[in-house]
Amino acid sequence: MKPQYIVETNKTPAQAVSDLEASVKQHGYGVLHAYDLRQTLASKGFDLPNACHILEVCNPKQAAAVLTADMDMNIALPCRISVYQDGGKTLIGMVRPTVLLASLSQSENLKTIAEQVEKDTIAIVDAAK
Repeated sequence: MKPQYIVETNKTPAQAVSDLEASVKQHGYGVLHAYDLRQTLASKGFDLPNACHILEVCNPKQAAAVLTADMDMNIALPCRISVYQDGGKTLIGMVRPTVLLASLSQSENLKTIAEQVEKDTIAIVDAAK
């Protein structure tokens, strides 16, 4: 299993971001922040040829469970889902929460939470594609 989950969509990056934001809400998560990386880099004088949007998403119940189990895991929160262009394709991708948390902790409790968050975030991505 790859450490990331990436799907291709026929949508424009802007439409994929809009649909992703709607999917996040429909699945009981929230968008904490959204970055337009190309715009941010352009404002600093750097040209990024492809669109790249990063959404930080969170489910408060799951975040509280993770932090209650191990406060050190704050470094892995919130989840990030990206919409970007590469090779003329629009892609939606994320790091699998199970892989990320497993690299930081061996807690079985965290593993169970990460499995549910991964199931949820894959559903969010799939619904937006």
